[in-house]
Amino acid sequence: MSTNPEPTNVATSVDAILDELQDSPFPSMQAAIAMLRERTGTERSDADLKGLITKKAAVRDIQLFDEGSTAN
Repeated sequence: MSTNPEPTNVATSVDAILDELQDSPFPSMQAAIAMLRERTGTERSDADLKGLITKKAAVRDIQLFDEGSTAN
Protein backbone atom coordinates (compact mmCIF):
# COMPACT_ATOMS: atom_id res chain seq x y z
CA MET A 1 0.00 0.00 0.00
CA SER A 2 1.32 3.40 -0.98
CA THR A 3 1.42 6.18 1.60
CA ASN A 4 0.64 8.74 -1.12
CA PRO A 5 -2.01 7.15 -3.35
CA GLU A 6 -3.20 8.70 -6.59
CA PRO A 7 -6.73 10.18 -6.48
CA THR A 8 -7.94 7.64 -9.03
CA ASN A 9 -7.03 4.87 -6.62
CA VAL A 10 -9.59 6.24 -4.16
CA ALA A 11 -12.36 6.31 -6.78
CA THR A 12 -11.46 2.85 -8.06
CA SER A 13 -11.38 1.54 -4.50
CA VAL A 14 -14.89 2.93 -3.87
CA ASP A 15 -16.17 0.85 -6.78
CA ALA A 16 -14.57 -2.29 -5.35
CA ILE A 17 -15.95 -1.59 -1.87
CA LEU A 18 -19.45 -1.02 -3.25
CA ASP A 19 -19.18 -4.36 -5.08
CA GLU A 20 -18.49 -6.01 -1.72
CA LEU A 21 -21.11 -4.11 0.27
CA GLN A 22 -24.01 -4.38 -2.19
CA ASP A 23 -24.73 -7.93 -1.05
CA SER A 24 -24.62 -7.00 2.63
CA PRO A 25 -28.06 -6.82 4.31
CA PHE A 26 -27.22 -3.43 5.90
CA PRO A 27 -24.34 -1.80 4.02
CA SER A 28 -22.82 0.90 6.21
CA MET A 29 -21.37 4.26 5.16
CA GLN A 30 -19.00 4.15 8.13
CA ALA A 31 -17.79 0.69 7.09
CA ALA A 32 -17.25 1.92 3.52
CA ILE A 33 -15.22 4.92 4.76
CA ALA A 34 -13.14 2.73 7.07
CA MET A 35 -12.47 0.22 4.29
CA LEU A 36 -11.51 3.04 1.92
CA ARG A 37 -9.04 4.53 4.41
CA GLU A 38 -7.53 1.10 5.11
CA ARG A 39 -7.08 0.26 1.43
CA THR A 40 -5.87 3.61 0.14
CA GLY A 41 -4.32 5.40 3.10
CA THR A 42 -6.22 8.52 2.06
CA GLU A 43 -6.24 11.50 4.39
CA ARG A 44 -9.29 13.08 2.77
CA SER A 45 -12.00 14.20 5.19
CA ASP A 46 -14.87 11.90 6.13
CA ALA A 47 -17.27 14.38 4.52
CA ASP A 48 -15.32 14.29 1.24
CA LEU A 49 -15.21 10.49 1.23
CA LYS A 50 -18.89 10.27 2.15
CA GLY A 51 -19.74 12.55 -0.79
CA LEU A 52 -17.72 10.43 -3.22
CA ILE A 53 -19.17 7.16 -1.91
CA THR A 54 -22.72 8.57 -1.93
CA LYS A 55 -22.41 9.68 -5.57
CA LYS A 56 -21.01 6.37 -6.75
CA ALA A 57 -23.58 4.40 -4.73
CA ALA A 58 -26.45 6.47 -6.17
CA VAL A 59 -25.36 5.74 -9.73
CA ARG A 60 -25.35 2.04 -8.89
CA ASP A 61 -28.64 2.23 -6.92
CA ILE A 62 -27.00 1.06 -3.70
CA GLN A 63 -28.31 2.51 -0.44
CA LEU A 64 -25.80 2.78 2.39
CA PHE A 65 -26.96 3.22 5.97
CA ASP A 66 -25.35 6.11 7.80
CA GLU A 67 -25.27 5.38 11.52
CA GLY A 68 -24.01 8.91 12.15
CA SER A 69 -26.99 10.54 10.44
CA THR A 70 -29.38 12.60 12.53
CA ALA A 71 -32.19 12.34 9.97
CA ASN A 72 -35.42 10.78 11.19
